[in-house]
Amino acid sequence: MTADLISGTEIRKTILEELKKEVADMKAQHGTVPGLVTILVGENPASQSYVRLKIKTAEELGFKEIQDNQADTISEADLLTLIDKYNNDPEIHGILVQLPLPDHIDDKKVLNAIDPDKDVDGFHPVNVGRLMIGGSEVKFLPCTPAGIQEMIIRSGTETSGAEVVVVGRSNIVGKPIAVMMAQKGEGANATTTIVHTRTKDLEGHCKRADILIVAAGVPGLVKPEWIKPGATVIDVGVNRVGTSEKTGKAILKGDVDFDKAKEIAGKITPVPGGVGPMTIAMLMKNTVQSAKFAIEAK
Repeated sequence: MTADLISGTEIRKTILEELKKEVADMKAQHGTVPGLVTILVGENPASQSYVRLKIKTAEELGFKEIQDNQADTISEADLLTLIDKYNNDPEIHGILVQLPLPDHIDDKKVLNAIDPDKDVDGFHPVNVGRLMIGGSEVKFLPCTPAGIQEMIIRSGTETSGAEVVVVGRSNIVGKPIAVMMAQKGEGANATTTIVHTRTKDLEGHCKRADILIVAAGVPGLVKPEWIKPGATVIDVGVNRVGTSEKTGKAILKGDVDFDKAKEIAGKITPVPGGVGPMTIAMLMKNTVQSAKFAIEAK
C-alpha cells in the first residue's frame, strides 16, 4: 500500500488563504495591517531569490512590506542602528535580517539586536527560552518546525502519546521540533527522542517511531527498512545531488529514499514540495500574530 502524500504546497495554499482573510478582517476592524521589513545586505543571488519570494507572499496577503537593501560595505554599527529604527516603528511588526551577512558583521549580535517581540523568525534567545517554557509564554514558533507541526496536524496524524523520533539536532529544526512535539497542546503531547549521525543503533531508534522527522542534511540517510510500517515520515532534507541534463536545474533529494519509503510509511512528505513551501507561510503567520499582539497591547 502506498503512503498518503502530505503536500506542503497544498497546505501552504490553505494557510495563506486563511491569513489573507485574517489580514482583511484586521484592517476592517482595527485599521491595522501587519508590517514586515526584510533587510538584505549585499547581493547574494540565493538570498535575493528567497527575499523576493518573501516580499511577493507578504504583498499578496496585504501586508505593509518594506524591502531595505543595504550595500555589503555597511558597518556593523550602522546595521544595528537600522534595526533599532525598525524596533521603534509601531507600524512594523516583524523584522527579518537575511543571512548570510558579510564577514565583518557578527550574525549573532545582529540577530540578538532585533526586538524579541518582532523576531518573527523565532531565533532570538528570548524566544528560544519562551519555546522551552511553552504554553502562553510562546510568541513565535521557529518557522520550519512550525511548518512541520502544521503538516502533522493537518494530515490527521495522532500525536498524543505517539513516539516521535527526530533525526538531527540543529538549533533551527531538530532541537525546537523535539521540544514542540513534547509540549502540552494540539499536535503535541508526544514522547520525543533526538538522534543524530553519532547515535548508537540509529536504525533501532527510527524503527520504533510513529512519527519520524528527518532533518540531518544527509541524502538517503534513513533507509526504507528503518521505517515502522504505517508511520508518518516528515523529510526535512533538501540535498542537491546533481544537475538535470534536460532542465539544467538542481536535482534535489531528501534524507529519506522517498520512492521506497512511500511503500512502507502511512503518510510521507515529498522532496521537493514537502516541508520547504511551509517555512515562508509560517513566517507570514508569525507576522500576523505579532500584529495581533500589538493591537491587544494598545
